[in-house]
Amino acid sequence: MSMAQTQRRFQGLPAMFGTLWPGVAVVVAVAIAAQFLSDHYGAPAMLMALLLGIAFHFLSEEGRCKPGIDLCARTVLRLGVALLGMRISVELLMGLGASTILLLVLAIAATVGFGLVAARLLGRGWRLALLTSGAVAICGASAAMAIAAVLPRNEFSERNLIFTVLSVTVLSTIAMIFYPILAQTMGLDARATGIFFGGTIHDVAQVVGAGFSVSSEAGETATLVKLIRVTMLAPVVIVFALATRNVGQGEGAGADPAAAKSARPPLLPGFVLAFLALAAMNSFGLVPDAVSGIGADASRWALLAGIVAVGMKTSLRRVLDVGGDAVALIVAETIFIGLFILAGIYYLGHV
Repeated sequence: MSMAQTQRRFQGLPAMFGTLWPGVAVVVAVAIAAQFLSDHYGAPAMLMALLLGIAFHFLSEEGRCKPGIDLCARTVLRLGVALLGMRISVELLMGLGASTILLLVLAIAATVGFGLVAARLLGRGWRLALLTSGAVAICGASAAMAIAAVLPRNEFSERNLIFTVLSVTVLSTIAMIFYPILAQTMGLDARATGIFFGGTIHDVAQVVGAGFSVSSEAGETATLVKLIRVTMLAPVVIVFALATRNVGQGEGAGADPAAAKSARPPLLPGFVLAFLALAAMNSFGLVPDAVSGIGADASRWALLAGIVAVGMKTSLRRVLDVGGDAVALIVAETIFIGLFILAGIYYLGHV
């Protein structure tokens, strides 16, 4: 590459930076505010990020902030999901035993199947069913954002994503408060309690909070089980991507075969490949503990910024239009996975 070509390539960077930085700066500021509220008042950071983002919706409609907000809502969010791979290793999978891992896999598959059937009975579309059931079955807001990135888009995609993230975050917080009481009432021991919390509560932070509120053993088991569920994110996203790949993006894609083909998502999204690559590297011990810790923090902040940006892009009025049947759907999915995991705990003799 000649010096002139190099100069021309880098000449565009200041202009790109000038276009993106206002929106990125606003998103970062709101993400920091959300984390501050979470640290000082105990509210879930994702919920704070979502609500604050929605409050600044006007910034994404037009003006200087729009390009940067769009970047955070797509690229930064996917980066956060990819970096989750640093928390996964084969050693994690070996720690709980085959029977517990099989229970989690069956619970995820059954919840997704239940979601599709329930959505059909309620008259809701399969996109919402896959989004909500996947978020409930795997890892809450993170799974919702990863799944939304591979599902064919329509005019309701952003609204459904915000509704799902808001719902799973609220339901996780409720579960964090009431599940320890339920576990004590049912007489579950520390290991069974950890499997129950880790296998049913949607978001990682609430799993940790619920588990360690009971005991150290329950907290450690719950965290491990939850990370096993996070491991299932990549396979489920791949299956969803393959299953929906031939569906046109938007309403008009089906009318034009060429447009539908060009709008078709890649066979394996790049962020899923990155997730798998980082998980494989971590499994072989190629990621130092210090780097893994930095990656986990970077993932958390990227997801936080991503959900702020998604909130900014969505009108609260449109979210409220989703309807009571959608609320019933995600609550039913949450109850279903809770009952499924409890049945599995009793069947495996963990009680």
